[in-house]
Amino acid sequence: MQNSTTDIRTKQIYRVTLLGMFVNMALFIFKLVAGIVGRSGAMIADAVHSASDFATDIVVLAFVRISSKPRDDNHKWGHGKYETLASLIIGVALFAVGVEIFIESAEKIKAVANGEVLPRPGAIALIAAAASIIAKELLYQYSIRIGRKLESPSVVANAWHHRSDALSSIGALLGIGAAYLLGEKWRIADPIAAIVVAALIIKVAIDLCRASLAELLEKSLPHETEEEILSIISSTPKVYNPHNLRTRRIGANIAIEVHIRVDGAMSVQDSHEISRDIERALRARFGEQTAVAIHIEPRK
Repeated sequence: MQNSTTDIRTKQIYRVTLLGMFVNMALFIFKLVAGIVGRSGAMIADAVHSASDFATDIVVLAFVRISSKPRDDNHKWGHGKYETLASLIIGVALFAVGVEIFIESAEKIKAVANGEVLPRPGAIALIAAAASIIAKELLYQYSIRIGRKLESPSVVANAWHHRSDALSSIGALLGIGAAYLLGEKWRIADPIAAIVVAALIIKVAIDLCRASLAELLEKSLPHETEEEILSIISSTPKVYNPHNLRTRRIGANIAIEVHIRVDGAMSVQDSHEISRDIERALRARFGEQTAVAIHIEPRK
C-alpha cells in the first residue's frame, strides 16, 4: 500500500514536471527567435530565463526519482532529502539568473546614461512576452496546487521558478512596450523594469534556499506542529508525560522521535501495543511514510 502511494505521488510529480519542461522548451525557442528577430535584449534575457527553467525541470525529475527509492542499508531514513537538495539547487539557479539579469540591466542603464541609444524592439517581442506571461502563470497555478497537495518541496520550488519567469516576462513586456510605443527616451524602461524583476527573483531564490538549508540542517518542525504531536501522544490511553520530542523533515515526509512513560508493571507486550497505537495515530495524521521512534520508560 505504501509503495503504491509513493508510486502515485512520483507519477504525479513527473506529470507536472514534464508539462513544465515542454512549455519551457517551447517558450525558450519562441522567445529566443522573437528576441533576435525583434532586436530585443530584454526578450533574449527572458529566453535565457526560460532555458534555466528547462534545466531545473531536469534536476527535479532526476532527484525525485532518487528520493522515491525505498530505504536501504545506506539510507535507513530513506532518500527524501534528495528532493530537498533539488529545491536548494533550484534556489541557487534562480539566484544566479536574478543576479545576471540585474547586472546586465544595470550595464544597459549605464550605457544609456553615457549617450547610447537602445534599439527599438519589434512587435514580435511584445507578442512573445504576453504569451510567456499567460503560459507561465497558468503553469505556476497548476504546479503550486499539485506541489502543495503532494507536499513536494521540489515541485513547489519549481512552481515559483515558473512564477519568476512570468514576472520576468511582465518586466520585459513593460520595457519592450515603452520602447516600442513611446520613443527613444523611454527605451531605458526596459532595463529598469528588468532590475525590478531581478530583485523579485533574487528574493524568491533566497527564500527557497533558506527553507531548503533549514531542512538539510535538521531544523525542527514548527512549534504548533510539535504541540499537535504531543497532544496526539498524550491522548493515547495509559501514556504519561511524553517528552524529549525531536522532529525533522525528510523531503515530503517527517520523522518523530519521542520518549513516553507507562506503568512500570505493564508487560512488554502491552507497552508495545501502546507504541503501535501512537504510531498509527501519528501516521494517520501526518502520512503513512512518517518515521516514528518511541522510547518507553517506566512511570515513577
